[in-house]
Amino acid sequence: MILNRYERMIARRYLLPEKGERFIFVVAGFSVGAVALGVAALIIVMSVMNGFRAELFDKIVGLNGHALVQGYEGRLGNWRQIADQAKKTPGVTSALPLIVQPLMASTNGRVEGVLVRGMRVEDLRANKTITSNVLSGDIRSITPGSNQVAIGSELAKMLGAFPGSEISLISPEGRSTVVGTVPRIVSFTVGAVFEAGVYDFDKSFVIMPIEDAQSFMMMGDEVGMIELQTDNPDRVGEIVAPLQNLVRGRGIIVDWRQMNSALFEALEVERVAMFVVLCIIILVAAFNIASSLIMLVRSKTRDIAILRTMGATRQAMTRVFMTVGLTIGTVGILAGVLLGAIFLFFRQSVVNFIQLVTGQNLWDPSVRFLSELPSKTDPIEVAAIVLVTLVLTFFATLFPARRAAATDPVQVLRYE
Repeated sequence: MILNRYERMIARRYLLPEKGERFIFVVAGFSVGAVALGVAALIIVMSVMNGFRAELFDKIVGLNGHALVQGYEGRLGNWRQIADQAKKTPGVTSALPLIVQPLMASTNGRVEGVLVRGMRVEDLRANKTITSNVLSGDIRSITPGSNQVAIGSELAKMLGAFPGSEISLISPEGRSTVVGTVPRIVSFTVGAVFEAGVYDFDKSFVIMPIEDAQSFMMMGDEVGMIELQTDNPDRVGEIVAPLQNLVRGRGIIVDWRQMNSALFEALEVERVAMFVVLCIIILVAAFNIASSLIMLVRSKTRDIAILRTMGATRQAMTRVFMTVGLTIGTVGILAGVLLGAIFLFFRQSVVNFIQLVTGQNLWDPSVRFLSELPSKTDPIEVAAIVLVTLVLTFFATLFPARRAAATDPVQVLRYE
């Protein structure tokens, strides 16, 4: 919007009213604050939702892959053939054998349900989700025949275990006797404690070399599943489709969307719902701008009439008041973006402070899945938020600006 010199002077004058018109300035300030809070809230919520989805995806996929070839009854024979064929499939970047079995763990008189995960040592060392988050102990101590395991941090707390502690794993598939099957109980030493960042993993995972898992569970050379990584998670179904015939009759293929469909669909629905709700807050802020401009037009009716008699056109008055409204909106947007950025940078400190003041646990990992409040700001979404706010502000200024332009100087100055 291009303004003449005198139009810019008038707009600046109306943005900074004189002493007797401070009330209008206060109302405009409230409008700026409302826009800033709306924009900041929208940026914060969308960034947290994006971060939540990204963190969950990275953690879950980091431990479960993009797809799993699962053997029937938890056993997959001739798995090397499947793994070799999977590696040759276009789009598949890795195929890793795994054994995943729910068992019981006992130590210090405590018993907890666990998920034993057998991995090849080289695959364990290459898994950044685990190796980059070791809290205590040494992950390199987990080697075949060492009788050492790595456990999640929450499980360590529940069992009261730490590196060097002995834990007993209990498998229902033991040896047969005349009185029935006797559970198999084997003791292992905790070699490392890790925190993957997903509560459900940290409270249940016991990781050991795949050779030790095969021996403990009496599986011979079989594995439970093959974890597949692809170069495009969104096309995982299409990429692994050629493997369906190979595994038919021996197992099934499930991808990350099928394994976690309810969770990610719920996140997407909540994300859209929050965007709509917070856009309503920005709409209310736009109405505040419209209200402040209407008050400004009412208080400046005489000034507008004089300007019209001096040659100012209707279009000039429209531009002046639209500039005032858009300036208020722009200042609010800039303040909102800054406020949102500051909050996101200190988000965990803010959560910790509120927890300290209120005494409430606002971020319980057992409910929120993740250990800390995540954030991932999408520049495209921020640009969309700014654009939506500008559009709403633009439409909010139309009516007051047109009312100012429609002022009849004859009627206003008749009795002056």
